[in-house]
Amino acid sequence: METQGIFSQRFLEVLRNLVDHHHVIYPKIPPKGRYFEALVEKAFNTVKQPFTWVKPTTPNAPREDLIVGETRLSLKTETGLSTRPNFIHISKLLTTEKYPWSAESLINRTLQHLSRYDYILMLRTIWKLPVIHYQLIDIPITLLRLIERANLAGIGKLTERQSLGADIYKEDEKVFRVHFDGSDGKCTISGLLISQCDILLAWDIQIAD
Repeated sequence: METQGIFSQRFLEVLRNLVDHHHVIYPKIPPKGRYFEALVEKAFNTVKQPFTWVKPTTPNAPREDLIVGETRLSLKTETGLSTRPNFIHISKLLTTEKYPWSAESLINRTLQHLSRYDYILMLRTIWKLPVIHYQLIDIPITLLRLIERANLAGIGKLTERQSLGADIYKEDEKVFRVHFDGSDGKCTISGLLISQCDILLAWDIQIAD
């Protein structure tokens, strides 16, 4: 699989410059969602080599956001004012709307979803106004696959579809919590230790008045 050098130093430099330029147009609004995806696509197209082609996929589809050569990327952002420096929050890893709504089924669908990606790249902002601290994070898929061990338990009042959640451990250390919301079907990851991930790049941007 064409993964060597996928996040090269040149790619990171170009992406940082694109994020910085975004703030020229939107001084106080970090790029997120489709805006971030467009910047990543632009950065890969600028770097190009050794990749043969860069292809975005259908927005909001339950699959990769970008294909670079043969490498499948999921792109995430965490840009709210409540971003915590040492803990990552993924507001929607996937939506598990299908039945049956059971622990075994939810875990299996999550593992199947993770198998669609080779990398998960996240852009984070930590607000210390007038400065925004940016982080580009490579979230290991092998880490999220620890969900396979989850001992899911019911949360809240019993309903037709009760929410389920569990703390996930790596050896003896809690590394994140997984939550399956019975109301909207979303799988959320919270409290993910940033120390378990790879910080590819970090920098500050001074926000203009």
